[in-house]
Amino acid sequence: MKIELMQLAGRDGDTAYNLERVLRGIADCDGDIDLLVFPETQISGFANPQQLAEVAEPLDGPSIQAVLRAVRAKGVAVVVGIAEKAAGHYYNTSLLVTPEGVATSYRKTHLWPDERGLFQPGDRYNTVLWRGVRVGLLICYDIELPESARALGQLGAELILVSNGNMDPYGPVHRTAIMARAQENQAFAVMVNRVGNGTDGLVFAGGSALVDPFGRLLFEAGRDECRQVVELDLGQLKAARRDYDYLHDRRLQLSGEYVEHADGRRELLIP
Repeated sequence: MKIELMQLAGRDGDTAYNLERVLRGIADCDGDIDLLVFPETQISGFANPQQLAEVAEPLDGPSIQAVLRAVRAKGVAVVVGIAEKAAGHYYNTSLLVTPEGVATSYRKTHLWPDERGLFQPGDRYNTVLWRGVRVGLLICYDIELPESARALGQLGAELILVSNGNMDPYGPVHRTAIMARAQENQAFAVMVNRVGNGTDGLVFAGGSALVDPFGRLLFEAGRDECRQVVELDLGQLKAARRDYDYLHDRRLQLSGEYVEHADGRRELLIP
């Protein structure tokens, strides 16, 4: 499986600019790419309270429809994030969009302090089968809480895809966290972070990464914009679990309602 890590800058609250960069990135990718992964809320940016109502969209809104048309034209899938508007609430949401449609969406469950009061936290984790690999999504601060990745592991995740908006001085925190989450769950983990400057003096730390199921860092980006293609050796999943299997050997299960859907999605609802 070939994945392209799209480490980009963005403009907070400027949907037109950010969406154009996403669409251009899709159009310009090589024909053998399976999946592109973008940073956290790449389409909307980190909208402030005055912008949020204006830039937030439903999952079937114009931005995601434009992304869907682009992935169908290219025959590729993407993980991309928006400020989602649903039933009078706002969510920090990432979606896996394939040529067949929105395969799954995930609402960030662990909100960074600045997001609290703007967004509602999500109430579930989920995984979905895509091209024979069970995939789960997380967003930024989620990976600092080991239970988030463990929930995906409990749902069978083989590939954890993290859309990130991590800023200085916390780059080293996420570097450590993404390696730990991959090793703990014996799964591949891909983290794609934002770069450049944001509002209120934020400087985004870059450091997008690929980690294998042994917790080994296979690729790490710097602090500038880049597009990096990485290829997963899926045989490493079996190799990592050959002699011991953390998920099988653990003695504590995460609580929550487990739901299996007919389309292959699995969900763990937070109690």
